[in-house]
Amino acid sequence: MASSSSSMLLSLSLLLLLPYITSSNIIIIPISHLPKNPHPDPYQHLSYLANSSLKRAYHLKNPQTTPPHTNPKIPLFSHSYGSYFSIPLSFGTPPQTLPFILDTGSDLTWFPCGKNYQCVNCSTHLNNTTKVKSFIPKLSSSSKTLACVNPKCAMVFPKIQCPYCKLGSKNCTRRCPWYTYPYGSGDTGGSLLSETLHLPNRRVPDFLVGCSIRASDQPAAGIAGFGRGPASLPSQLAIKKFSYCLLSHLFADTNKSSSLVLVGGKDSVKKTKGVSYTPFVKNPEVPGRGHFLTYYYVGLRRITVGGRSVKIPYRYLRPDKNGSGGTIVDSGTTFTHMAPEVFERVAGEFEKLTKGYKRAEEVEALTRLRPCYNVSGIETPTFPSVTFHFKGGAEMALPEENYLVPAGWEVLCLTIRGDNLPMISSGPSIILGSFQMQNYHVEYDLQNERFGFKQQQCN
Repeated sequence: MASSSSSMLLSLSLLLLLPYITSSNIIIIPISHLPKNPHPDPYQHLSYLANSSLKRAYHLKNPQTTPPHTNPKIPLFSHSYGSYFSIPLSFGTPPQTLPFILDTGSDLTWFPCGKNYQCVNCSTHLNNTTKVKSFIPKLSSSSKTLACVNPKCAMVFPKIQCPYCKLGSKNCTRRCPWYTYPYGSGDTGGSLLSETLHLPNRRVPDFLVGCSIRASDQPAAGIAGFGRGPASLPSQLAIKKFSYCLLSHLFADTNKSSSLVLVGGKDSVKKTKGVSYTPFVKNPEVPGRGHFLTYYYVGLRRITVGGRSVKIPYRYLRPDKNGSGGTIVDSGTTFTHMAPEVFERVAGEFEKLTKGYKRAEEVEALTRLRPCYNVSGIETPTFPSVTFHFKGGAEMALPEENYLVPAGWEVLCLTIRGDNLPMISSGPSIILGSFQMQNYHVEYDLQNERFGFKQQQCN
């Protein structure tokens, strides 16, 4: 995505030599795996991932409510947020570099902050609390607590009122309120700062960032919000396009990395070679549900299993005036989540075409994934294809490793979830997760209001 579309395919050897590569309008940042889940039990690991996907789906539908009860025996790990990759960002003067989860389903960028930062259930199954790398505001000469009258405060608190302060007043010392930001598996809280963000060949002063002094059920890292709201990183930087390529889970134990690409200026107009595009769908504007405006809605029109079209009622494929229905892309969700009525149809078609394989029902009970199949003794097991068909003709034909996962020895499970979420009457019906995007170049073209993708090896 430099002066020609072919330059998008940058030499991976350069990525190994340089932490960042830039041009006048392009910034490339490495994406790496978070620390691998340390638990040796593969069933607990998959059950945990299924639980985190369920919690995340519940949050995306209604972030103000408490997630439903899930298996209390499932331990929380360092990537309990649901995503499995991170990027390095540098804040402060002099710069302090920390890892961040890239999240397209939220807006606020925040880091663990202060020497006394506390995070419950954020490390391993061995500890309930952990010390993680934190940003220290006192060591930064550019760190400023955000004032209530600062317009950036309204990015997080749109209806903010500042008693005893007049807009534009330079003498008002009242701070922007303490934020509490919920996620699928927990939340975080702290104060808002104006800080300097350092990017390759670009210094961004007065960047709005959260200084979290506590969190629960979060990864041992901060979160970089890449949603559509005014506080998100793309919005604050006026980025016109961003893309990433997610390494396969198979490389979780390696030091391999791929790239996040931020594009501005005239380079954002160009179509990337080989990428299929589908237009973004207009976000539903529902009073009291402003979070829907953060998401990236896409026009999923059809799902085929084994080449056969699944009959999905139209009301699930497009959001209505109440915000019910439609499809979003969310980097913070691991396994693709579907409303029960959609999932049952997809799984049912899958099961029809796999009647020759033995169901591993005991594994289904342990992992909370279904269907699962025992392929013991089958030299080359084959499964029906799964393809997402989007508005405009773009088709995402998933390779098997993107919708099937090994569950112990000689068992494979479908990595699409569909659970009943109590007391949820609105929200997206389908959430496309990161597991399904492995080894795909994924592009969010904000300038042209479209979502793009192409299959490629990210390692």
